[in-house]
Amino acid sequence: MAQYLPYSLFPLGDTALLIDFGNTINEDINDEVLRLFHFLKQQGHPFIKDLVPAYSSLAVYYDIMDVLHHMENGITAFDVMAEVIGGLLRNAGEMENTTGKTIRIPVCYAEKYATDIHYLASQNNICIEEIIRLHTSRTYRVYMLGFIPGFSYMGVVDERIAIKRKPEPQQVVAGSVGIAGRQTGIYPLDSPGGWQIIGRTPVKPFDRDKNPPVLFEPGDQVKFYSITEDEFTDH
Repeated sequence: MAQYLPYSLFPLGDTALLIDFGNTINEDINDEVLRLFHFLKQQGHPFIKDLVPAYSSLAVYYDIMDVLHHMENGITAFDVMAEVIGGLLRNAGEMENTTGKTIRIPVCYAEKYATDIHYLASQNNICIEEIIRLHTSRTYRVYMLGFIPGFSYMGVVDERIAIKRKPEPQQVVAGSVGIAGRQTGIYPLDSPGGWQIIGRTPVKPFDRDKNPPVLFEPGDQVKFYSITEDEFTDH
């Protein structure tokens, strides 16, 4: 994998390993993660059972029972899988770039849905209209999904509306749009959460009755736009 970015391998318990490119939010590194994700998925190696991309790493889950048959004295499952991953990458050609879909998401920033927008305004010394303008002015990349089904970690927001997480999680309504640091995202389900809530969307990021049930995928591009309370109700 000499032509690609340097990486490190770390064990994740007994049934997974992590291919790590460093702890950072960076589009080029995330592109590398997603290229690797799609490449390994296409290989269909029998040991690999699942692949989970994150901001700057890829978790590889493997079947420990299959791996055990290839272990010798002093050789761990991690050693076996590290050799499998290394072999696949040494024999790989140029990994193709992947292009995610672009999705427009309506958001109502009315006070009844934006429970923390006044707090953000006071903390950052910025008016609410400017918060809305800045949040809707960018196209955000979906870096990863996590914590509950369909929750999308997107970035990066303008530094003028970046804000710390809440010190303690609070109950959050499905569809709530929040900010934490320079990340933004949508809560797909009613859930405890610590992000600062600045609006709500009528769109469902997770719907068990749809195929696929999750709206977003890592690498997608998301553009928020503002709607009124009536438009929210009629959506």
